[in-house]
Amino acid sequence: MSNIQGKVVIITGASSGIGQATAKELASKGAKLVLAARREDRLKNLQQELQDIGAEAIYKVTDVTSNPQMEELAAYALKEFGKIDVMVNNAGLMPLSPLHEKKINEWDTMIDVNIKGVLYGIAAVLPSMRERKEGHIINVSSVAGHTVMAASAVYSGTKFAVRAISEGLRMEECGNNIRSTIISPGLVATELPETISGTELKSAIHDFYNIAIQAENIARAIAYAIEQPSDVGINEMIIRPILQEL
Repeated sequence: MSNIQGKVVIITGASSGIGQATAKELASKGAKLVLAARREDRLKNLQQELQDIGAEAIYKVTDVTSNPQMEELAAYALKEFGKIDVMVNNAGLMPLSPLHEKKINEWDTMIDVNIKGVLYGIAAVLPSMRERKEGHIINVSSVAGHTVMAASAVYSGTKFAVRAISEGLRMEECGNNIRSTIISPGLVATELPETISGTELKSAIHDFYNIAIQAENIARAIAYAIEQPSDVGINEMIIRPILQEL
């Protein structure tokens, strides 16, 4: 039996990409899932797909940039399942642009989703995990959280922040048996490049994504981190296409 069997897992950004693939992977291993995203139609479809294979799955439409909504999400999980074992902070945006273009609104949105969304997710689940002296928080960063390229300054800044927050969380909560994992994907075939507003840059990035791996590969890495014995912490993983140099 998998160590994931029966664990209650919240996944943000569950309506597509890595979040959706992770939900399917964990469902196949017996997890009880709480799906969160803004697109209710997709959440409903995913819930039905998971229930059709016998998985327990509920959903709540949630905007990760809203601290009250994230608190409500955690409260819903506790009400329905009585505990939260794992929080996967996966929701993220990547509207790349050079700094001189001054796309201030895009910067603000990235900071709200990629940094504040992670912080709100941690804050929402930490009290119940501390009370139980048990839990696991998985934050999805990026290879861009390890290196910077032209047009990625702000995006990389948000992903470097996720790594810093995750490491701080690990140090603060290891004594409470709460595990912290950073997942840093490289090029993955998801909707992420669609958030780029510049036509020329979007086209160039799409060409770059020809070597992208499938989201299921990241989902398996997340499952691997979760299914380790409770005294083992997988603190960080970088998963790239083998052809990716950056």
